[in-house]
Amino acid sequence: MKNNTTLIHSALSTYKINIYLKNIILVFFGTFLLTVSSKIQVPFWPVPMTMQTFVVFIIGMSYGSKLAFATLAAYLLEGAFGLPVFAKGGGLLYLTGPTAGYLYGMMIAAWVIGTFADLNYNDSYFKSLISLIIGTSIIFLFGVGYLGSIIGFEKAFAAGLYPFILSEIFKISLAVTLIPNITKNINK
Repeated sequence: MKNNTTLIHSALSTYKINIYLKNIILVFFGTFLLTVSSKIQVPFWPVPMTMQTFVVFIIGMSYGSKLAFATLAAYLLEGAFGLPVFAKGGGLLYLTGPTAGYLYGMMIAAWVIGTFADLNYNDSYFKSLISLIIGTSIIFLFGVGYLGSIIGFEKAFAAGLYPFILSEIFKISLAVTLIPNITKNINK
């Protein structure tokens, strides 16, 4: 988490705050954004459509691999301790329910997207697009894979993938438009 080349550390480099305190603040800010984004939803069964994946994209692309992973791990821990951070609440049972695969997939995806950010993929629209497509694929691989083990794969694709394709294209497009532009402006 000492990587000061990430977008968020570049943006905050003018503030004289201890790096560990800065990272703790960023983790809690990230978990707050994830919680808020989980509440912005279109109700579907068994997986609600939320803005969480968009926030995962932004966290991964702006925090870098280690801080993004720590943020998503903290988010899952908050939920495991019963805080109502997920779309419909919190608790250990939530981490084994139908959406558990998506939650774990988001943690891995944030790390992968953050790894690409560490490699300066944020400064290009095309490279940002590649990292987000890979991240989205990871989320749905884990999510649909786990959901399929519960309700069957045909139903998992019908309920846990197909309805989300258009919204994911929108979220990826929005993130690809925002992050490279922010990166360019910060690095001027």
